[in-house]
Amino acid sequence: MKPKEKIILTGDRPTGKLHIGHYVGSLRRRVELQNSGLYDKIFVFEADAQALTDNIENPEKVRQNVVEVALDYLAAGLDPTKSTLFIQSQIPELCELSFYFMDLVSVSRLQRNPTVKTEIQMRGFSGESIPVGFFTYPISQAADITMFKATTVPVGEDQEPMLEQCREIVRRFNNIYGETLVEPNILLPENAACLRLPGTDGKAKMSKSLGNCIYLSDSADEVNKKVKTMYTDPLHLQVSDPGHLEGNTVFTYLDAFATDEQVSRLTTDYATLQEMKDHYTRGGLGDVKCKKLLMAVLQETLEPIRQRRAEYEKDIPAVYEILRKGCEVARAAACETMDEVRRAMKINYFEDRALIEEQARRFQK
Repeated sequence: MKPKEKIILTGDRPTGKLHIGHYVGSLRRRVELQNSGLYDKIFVFEADAQALTDNIENPEKVRQNVVEVALDYLAAGLDPTKSTLFIQSQIPELCELSFYFMDLVSVSRLQRNPTVKTEIQMRGFSGESIPVGFFTYPISQAADITMFKATTVPVGEDQEPMLEQCREIVRRFNNIYGETLVEPNILLPENAACLRLPGTDGKAKMSKSLGNCIYLSDSADEVNKKVKTMYTDPLHLQVSDPGHLEGNTVFTYLDAFATDEQVSRLTTDYATLQEMKDHYTRGGLGDVKCKKLLMAVLQETLEPIRQRRAEYEKDIPAVYEILRKGCEVARAAACETMDEVRRAMKINYFEDRALIEEQARRFQK
């Protein structure tokens, strides 16, 4: 028996440039996994078709951001010779598989999906105003994942309900039609601070729509400006006051980005981040000094990304060519999976010679 390949599938909606929440939540891990050599295939896609479900009257927004997200992918370190970068809408087989999956999921099950409920509230949909395409996003996502036989899906914790629903669909399909699809596993960030990076304003989630993001493509000045206005501890009024770490966005970001080596090198007073935290909580350490460390850490992280992005920006046609070639590879893989799906569902009429011959004999009697 051929051993099952280890395959990664992950992606983003191209509704804007990617921010550092995307980076620590998934993108950084994708690059690490890509370079680890532990996986046979890595598919990273732009979910432009899904993005249109709540941007249907503004397709130009999605169209323009496809290249922005591609630039962020490449700048962050995704290598098109190691990872297949493609665009969702260019793989029509995904629509077909989604259509079949719709028969395996009830409306009530979709309504219970916590991620769907949260996203509906965030976008202000209610009752009959919810677009069907948006409501059935878990089904579309299940098609994305299973089409490429992904064994591993690196995402943030907010996507766990989606992955569970995907596994349910796979189990039901395989139970009805025989073992055909692969049941995926979720891969969460190992650093707890990266599970859901808050916005610079302290809100629960960094979001393009809330304007509380630090983008991967932000200039050094823009990053510093945003850090200076970052939410900290509202009770820490004087330097001498004891500070609180919980809900303090600066320390959440330091947990997500800073290593002890950086803390020791970039400060003169602390060998580890924990030493700095201890000083802050007992009092005597101001927020300005903490923000200066965060600025330095973020600049070390983002400067190489900015430089790579600037190089790719010099040849945008080449970026589109990377995406085009990736779509060709993805389309070939999708066609193979759909052949297996149609065979399992017994809708491969013209390839089933036994069926044709059986029917011929039946009508000749």
